[in-house]
Amino acid sequence: MIVADAPSVPADTAKAVLIPFALVTLIWSSTWIVIRDQLGSVPPSWSVCYRFLLAGIAMAIFARVRGVPLRIGGAGMLFAGLLGTAQFVLNFNFVYRAEQYLTSGVVAVVYAMLLIPNSLLAFLAFRQPVTRGFIVGSAIATAGIIMMLVHEYRAADVVPDAILLGAAFSILGLLSASAANVMQGTEIARRLPMMAVLAWAMLIGAAIDAVFAWVTAGPPVIEWRLGYLAGIAYLGIAGSVVTFPLYFRLIQTIGAGRAAYTSVLIPVIAMLISTLLEGYRWTGFAAPGALLAIAGMVVALRSKMA
Repeated sequence: MIVADAPSVPADTAKAVLIPFALVTLIWSSTWIVIRDQLGSVPPSWSVCYRFLLAGIAMAIFARVRGVPLRIGGAGMLFAGLLGTAQFVLNFNFVYRAEQYLTSGVVAVVYAMLLIPNSLLAFLAFRQPVTRGFIVGSAIATAGIIMMLVHEYRAADVVPDAILLGAAFSILGLLSASAANVMQGTEIARRLPMMAVLAWAMLIGAAIDAVFAWVTAGPPVIEWRLGYLAGIAYLGIAGSVVTFPLYFRLIQTIGAGRAAYTSVLIPVIAMLISTLLEGYRWTGFAAPGALLAIAGMVVALRSKMA
């Protein structure tokens, strides 16, 4: 959730900020294409389960090494369960399915709009104001996303209706992620140690993912291909355990507003990766749409920081 920005960053801390900012941006930009490689013989829900089982165990170990207590009480466990369901069950199950129909770069651009439902839900929950500039920027970004989806629909090598299904999964995942983001603005979230909450949320989420996968796809399936196993490790460790603490530290150092500029850079890099590795085709609709989406998000973000 975007809040007022922190004071300007002193020159002697700029270097310390630049490295984690670059790591978060580059790692999260690359996770989209790695997810794409996970879509094969393993049902998506089992891949999500493996990712967050590994991430939850690693986050719990990291928390203990840092001296963070894992006991968060009954209310804390309930909160972690709700957070895990929204973020690590609904959100990622929708993401993995969206990438079955859309290129990873397009899904990343859709997710760059997370600021919009975040702000609307924050208004409903906390009465945080929404500015005119934010509404204008959001409208511009939405128009850009629609243009990119129109391009996908026209260029689809599969049944065009599958593009609409991919768009629907992306939007449902976006709303799930937004609900999880807004939950982190509640009073109980501010009182609990975030690393412990994340560890439990990932583990509870992985357990729910396992139940859902077993019911919908049958017993566990795993692909012993090195690329698949490396992808699980990369998504679980680098894409989750490394980046979340770095991102929270960025928020503490430079403020949520400036830290959120990662959400503008990530889809740009993800689209470049998609172009190189997935053969994404740029057309008269796709290129202006991408530019509009990014420009709109910059306008909305700057307005939100004002």
